[in-house]
Amino acid sequence: MGNLGMSELVIILLIVIVIFGASRLPQLGKGLGEGIRNFKGSLKSGGEEDTEKESEQKTST
Repeated sequence: MGNLGMSELVIILLIVIVIFGASRLPQLGKGLGEGIRNFKGSLKSGGEEDTEKESEQKTST
């Protein structure tokens, strides 16, 4: 059920083009790419920020 074939992807792409229009697709792709980049960056730096917050909390109490 989770496998998408080429025909399903084409149908999804056509539906997206009809809903958003061809002129807005580059903007949507750019926004999606930036969101993924930010998410990956937050995952990489998330552990570092957590340890900084914990050390700040320990020193403030």
